[in-house]
Amino acid sequence: MFTGLIEEIGKISSITAIAGGKRLKISASKILNDLKVDDSVAVNGICLTAINVDNTGFVCEAVGVTLTKTTLQNFFVNEEVNLERAVRLADRLGGHLVQGHVNGIGSIKNISKLGDNYFVEIIVPDELNKYLVEEGSIAVDGISLTIAKLENNVCGLSIVPHTWDNTIIKNKKTGSKVNIETD
Repeated sequence: MFTGLIEEIGKISSITAIAGGKRLKISASKILNDLKVDDSVAVNGICLTAINVDNTGFVCEAVGVTLTKTTLQNFFVNEEVNLERAVRLADRLGGHLVQGHVNGIGSIKNISKLGDNYFVEIIVPDELNKYLVEEGSIAVDGISLTIAKLENNVCGLSIVPHTWDNTIIKNKKTGSKVNIETD
C-alpha cells in the first residue's frame, strides 16, 4: 500500500528484456536510505518489487498483465518516473490509500494554467467511469489527487504548485498516457 504522495522523481537507467517481461534499473537517491530487496516501490503508481538495490538506484521486473495494463510497456531509458516507497503502519496517511494496482491507462486531454495552479483533464477508460465521483480520490501515475470535475469519461483535476513541481505531471502534454488507479 502507498499514499500517493510522491517521494522522489527517479530516472530509468536501463531496460532489459527478460522472458515474458522487462527488467528496469531506476536511478534514485532519496528513497534508497532504507530500501532493500523485496520492498515494494510504486513506479508511476505501479507496485513493483526491488530485486536489487545499490547506492545509485534499484532494479525491478515487470511481467504479464503489468505490461499490458500500464504505461510501463512504453517506458524508455532516461524517462523520469514518480517513486514512492510502501507506507509503514506507523506513518501518517496523507493522500489516500493507493494499492499500486493500476486499473487502466488514461490520456491527457488538456492542461491549462489557472493562476499558480494547473487544471488537467484526463480521458479515463469507459469501464472505470463507475468508480469515479466528484471530490473522490484518484491516483494518476501514482499521485494522489482529488477529482474536481467529472463529465462523462473526462476527469478534471486541480494540481497545486507543489505537486506540479515535485512530480512528473509537469512533463505531460496533451495526448500523454498516464496510469489510472481508481479509489
